[in-house]
Amino acid sequence: MKMLKVIHALLLSFVLALMPLSGAVAAEALKVLGQVNPSATTATTLYTVPASTSTVVSTITVSNQAASTGTFRIAIRPAGASLAALHYIAFDVLIPANNTIVLTLGLTLATTDVITVYGSSASFSFHAYGSEIS
Repeated sequence: MKMLKVIHALLLSFVLALMPLSGAVAAEALKVLGQVNPSATTATTLYTVPASTSTVVSTITVSNQAASTGTFRIAIRPAGASLAALHYIAFDVLIPANNTIVLTLGLTLATTDVITVYGSSASFSFHAYGSEIS
C-alpha cells in the first residue's frame, strides 16, 4: 500500500509538472489512430498527425494474413518529408505466415508527422493506437 501511495504521488507530480503555467489543460483523446491494408510493396500512409496536435503512438500492430512468411517496413516522416532511409524504424522485418507482431513504442509525433508502412504482400494489415493531444 505504501508503494502505491509513492507511485501515485510521483505520477501526480509528473502530471502537474507537465501542465502549462497558464492553468490551461491540453485535451487528450485516446484512440485508434489508423488502420490500413496496403497494396503489395507500396509505401502507404498509416497516420498523419492533425494540425495543432501532438501524438503519442503507444502501439503498432502488424498482421501477416498470408500463408507464407513476409516482410514489413515502418517509417516516421517528420513534417511529411519525402520517404528516405533515415526515416525507417523497422526495415524488411520478417513476420511468419498467419502471425501478428505487436510493437509497444511510445513514439512522440508533432503536427504533420506521418507514419508510413509497407508490406511485401497485400496480405498485411497495420494498426496504430495512441493519444492525440491538442
